Amino acid sequence: MARPAPSRKRAQDAATVLAFKAGWRAVRALPEPAAYVLFERIADVLHRRGGKDVERMRSNYARVRPELDAAALDDLTREGLRSYFRYWCDAFRLQSLSHDDLRSLVRTTGAIDQVRADLAAGESIVLCLGHLGNWDLAGAWSATELAHVTTVAERLEPDELFRAFLEFREGLGMTIIPLTKGVDVMGQVEAALRVPGAFAPLLSDRDLTQRGVTVKLAGHDARVAAGPAILARRTGARLYPVTITYDPPKGRAMRAIEIRFHDPVDAGSSPDMRADVLAATQQCVDALSTAIVERTEDWHMMQRVFVDDLGNRAPRGN
Repeated sequence: MARPAPSRKRAQDAATVLAFKAGWRAVRALPEPAAYVLFERIADVLHRRGGKDVERMRSNYARVRPELDAAALDDLTREGLRSYFRYWCDAFRLQSLSHDDLRSLVRTTGAIDQVRADLAAGESIVLCLGHLGNWDLAGAWSATELAHVTTVAERLEPDELFRAFLEFREGLGMTIIPLTKGVDVMGQVEAALRVPGAFAPLLSDRDLTQRGVTVKLAGHDARVAAGPAILARRTGARLYPVTITYDPPKGRAMRAIEIRFHDPVDAGSSPDMRADVLAATQQCVDALSTAIVERTEDWHMMQRVFVDDLGNRAPRGN
């Protein structure tokens, strides 16, 4: 298929940005219940229409929930789309929240006291996250309640749309490092983690750099990012897997999330750095896998992750 001419592409990009910004304003102006009903209906329409992204979500869900029959898998995919569009509705409304709102919408479990103690002692922390629940809400809460957040974001097209999201996340109190080809993103995060009390949550259940590792995710070979384990090993930062899931629904409103801080993972110090990184990454992904299986609808994954789906795109070895 021929690429659109530059002038046509610029016009398409401008229309995309205008539509996005108009939608952002409109959703924030709507009464909260109406906004969430609207996004749920959009999710249901897309579920009925199907398409590449919906089928990829369905395929990923089928791998992690092989016990489901076709009807149950279809229901789960619809719930996954509803959860995904809830995330977007949350994102559009997030800047309107006060600090008290953030506190009321976040429940923490697991090793949160240890995380606080590490930060109080000047330890830096790197988190291994999956595309689960609402990580933007979790980031905004962390920036308010724990420490300044430094993280990495995948670039979006068009660039103006990416800049809008960059400003949005920076407005929530985060430092965002764009994932840019030819730029030493890992070095920038490493430099941030060498500052005492640094806090770097990184989405890691998908390999965006072709430098990831192959591990078992819910029993299947998958390519994931090795960055959290590498950074923890290089800097001495504490490495925590974290899972984020929505609380059960309570009416048509922004739902609270649970942030579970799993026990820290040893990034290793043996002469075999590759083996240490692989072992630490597998431990982190084991924690993510449990949440992905138990709360599959909150795993917003519409890309290829599993090696069997990657085909020729999968790098050889680890």
